[in-house]
Amino acid sequence: MRKSISRWVKRVGIAFFILAIALVSIGAIYEQAARSRAVKDYPAPGRLVDIGGGRQIHLNCEGQGTPLVVLEAGADTSGSALWQPVQEQVARFTRVCSYDRAGIMWSDPAKGQRNSIAIAEDLHKALSAANEKPPYVLVGASMGGPYVMTFTKFYGKEVAGMVLVDASHPDQTARLALATGEPESDPIPIAFRALAAIAWSGLPRLVLPDAEVPELPSQTAKAITAYQPTSLKAAFAEAAVFEDSLREAGTFRTLGNLPLAVLSRGKPWSAFSEAERSASGLTREQFNGAEAAWASMQAEEAGWSSNSTHQVLADSSHVIQLERPDAIIAAIKDVVGKVTREDANP
Repeated sequence: MRKSISRWVKRVGIAFFILAIALVSIGAIYEQAARSRAVKDYPAPGRLVDIGGGRQIHLNCEGQGTPLVVLEAGADTSGSALWQPVQEQVARFTRVCSYDRAGIMWSDPAKGQRNSIAIAEDLHKALSAANEKPPYVLVGASMGGPYVMTFTKFYGKEVAGMVLVDASHPDQTARLALATGEPESDPIPIAFRALAAIAWSGLPRLVLPDAEVPELPSQTAKAITAYQPTSLKAAFAEAAVFEDSLREAGTFRTLGNLPLAVLSRGKPWSAFSEAERSASGLTREQFNGAEAAWASMQAEEAGWSSNSTHQVLADSSHVIQLERPDAIIAAIKDVVGKVTREDANP
């Protein structure tokens, strides 16, 4: 009897093992087919620029004129796509380029740490290889702020102006933790690390929600969804060295009289829905404390140049390029105008 039960258990175990192998194989085949379909259905809107080392960076440039406006995205998997409402309008008065960092959307992945130095180097190589000439007006949203500050630290002679869009501050982690009373936390939950590690299996494509971005054309939102599973690993690689990138950016906080525009969120607690409040995990008091600390850091950023403007947008939260693209466009136009006038009157 015991031998019979033992044989039955082994058979069931073998059957489950074979089934697991089959499911994993089917998932991997499904994922490869989905990636091929994404390339066919949602091709890169710009060009793939060879930066050496067998890698290509997606660079999307439009318009004519100088200075060249360069759009640097925040830390997520959407890359250049979120800049579309801004880029289309800026291209009407000067040349403008958005791009995808290594491993995000249409750009090839890279080995090694993806800190702000590596990111600045990739961008410089891409612009040079594409024969896009300085001077540049750099526009950095969220974590893109420290990235453009790092670029300016190393390639400052090529930078003529800057726009910071609710940009991250070098000291934000400790100061926000102090303001909310919440301990500093791992920026990458274990569950998301696991999803990034098994992207090849097709599981992330099945469980991750579709990108819902009503401010973008449906085709663009679908492209973000299609490339999201393959962008996860790169986005998390950047998040893993988030503090290193902030520290590096924090070593350079003086822009002299470089034309600078700072845009900051100002949406109050009362403007968020109950669901959004709950998702934040903060009480009203913690939210207000965090926003006060953020406002203070934004004002400090405006002080990094003696030739700056600072606007707080009471009707926008963090993703200003979707909620108030008009404000970013106006800020870029103002900085471009200052740069142009300075070039005309050296």
